[in-house]
Amino acid sequence: MIPARFAPLLSGFLMSLMMSSIVSGISTLRISGAGEGFISAWIAAWAYSWPVAFPVVLVVAPLVRRIVAKAVRKPDPV
Repeated sequence: MIPARFAPLLSGFLMSLMMSSIVSGISTLRISGAGEGFISAWIAAWAYSWPVAFPVVLVVAPLVRRIVAKAVRKPDPV
């Protein structure tokens, strides 16, 4: 098991992996269609996008958490 202190890093890794693969897949499908060569084009597009997405997620996620914390109302004490 991975130590808990690495949870934010692992979360960013998995989030960026999934999101960049989905977005690059949709973009590749839209541009080139689902024909021959789609998978290799998708993997190539993902190979460029994921190394950008991972550090961006690590930097942006804490900012997003702070914005959300300010945007939501705290629960009333019972």
